Amino acid sequence: MSVNTHNTYGKISISDKAIAKVALKATLDCYGIVETVSNKFSDSISEFLKFDTTKGVKVSTLDDRIYIDLFVMIKFGVSISAVAESLKQTVKYAVENFTGMIVDTVNVNIVGVKL
Repeated sequence: MSVNTHNTYGKISISDKAIAKVALKATLDCYGIVETVSNKFSDSISEFLKFDTTKGVKVSTLDDRIYIDLFVMIKFGVSISAVAESLKQTVKYAVENFTGMIVDTVNVNIVGVKL
C-alpha cells in the first residue's frame, strides 16, 4: 500500500517501505534504543533471505492515515516509559515531516533489553 495526496502540480504517492525507512532512521537515532528486531521468528528468516532493510518496523496505511508498529531492544538502565514516549514523538514527527500526512498511531513494542 501507499499513501496518496494531491497538490496543484499533481499526485504524490509514498510507499509504505519509504515510510518504514524514515521511521527506522528516526528509531535508531533515539536515545536508549539499541536495535530493531523482528516480531516473529518467521519474519527474521524472510528478512535475512531478502536482506530487508526495515526490520522491526511495520507500516500500514488507510486512506491518508499512517499506522506504525516498532519492535525494539532497549539499553539496560534507561527508563522504559521515557524512552518509549520519546520514541513515539520522534518517529511521529519524522514521518509527518517527511510525508506531510498524519501519523495516527505509533505503537512501541519492547522485545528485550541489552546489557
